[in-house]
Amino acid sequence: MSVIKRKSKQKTVKMPEFDLKSLIQIKPLLLLLCLGLLYYTYTNWQNWLEKLDDKPISSFALLGSPQYTTYSDVRNQILQMGKLKGFFGQDVNAVRTQIQSIPWIKGALVRKIWPDRLSVLVTEYTPVAYWNEKEFLASDGTVFSLPVDKLKNKDMPRLFGSDYQSREVLEAWYKIYKDLKAKNLNLKTLAVNERDSWEIMLDNDITLKLGRGEWKSKIDRFVTIYPQIEVPENKKINYVDLRYKVGAAVSFTDIIK
Repeated sequence: MSVIKRKSKQKTVKMPEFDLKSLIQIKPLLLLLCLGLLYYTYTNWQNWLEKLDDKPISSFALLGSPQYTTYSDVRNQILQMGKLKGFFGQDVNAVRTQIQSIPWIKGALVRKIWPDRLSVLVTEYTPVAYWNEKEFLASDGTVFSLPVDKLKNKDMPRLFGSDYQSREVLEAWYKIYKDLKAKNLNLKTLAVNERDSWEIMLDNDITLKLGRGEWKSKIDRFVTIYPQIEVPENKKINYVDLRYKVGAAVSFTDIIK
């Protein structure tokens, strides 16, 4: 006897229709919501960090072996900022900017150390010449200030000019110094005035007025005529004016006894 199996009817489950129009309308709202959340987080991030702090930054370590910058120099600068915030809330860039306002500091690196300290590393300008008596020049021609009592080496050339000419004057110093040294003469000072007229002084206090333009031929001329100058009794050479195409004018002054 055969059994006849009937196929059971399969139920068809209807899936909800995908509403593309609704999705398109929702996406901009989601985007705006996300942007708003991000903006709120960004604008309040600092406040949230500050709430995590239980005590302010209270000390720092000065790293390395700076030549001119002392612990007191850095401390005095930081104290001008008033009370610092804590580890999370304090902006180290603000501290770095404050430290870099010290005239002889070229740059500073400031980091936070948990829970309430800073580490400070500074780079400094090194003076290679006096500039207009009151300031100094770094090797790249940068003009900066430094207390005289911090100087390690006080035997430096004395240069004069406008600040915008500092690099040009420093470069000229090295060239003229080398040229004079080859002629057994020592350069003491170099100056350029507002009319771009150059003057140099030797270590024997004789001033050479070089004027404008190139200087090498004028120095060569001085070396030639210098041994031939007859100095009157009780007199000494004050300056030699080399601003002529040929020859030179010589001025004498009394010897102070």
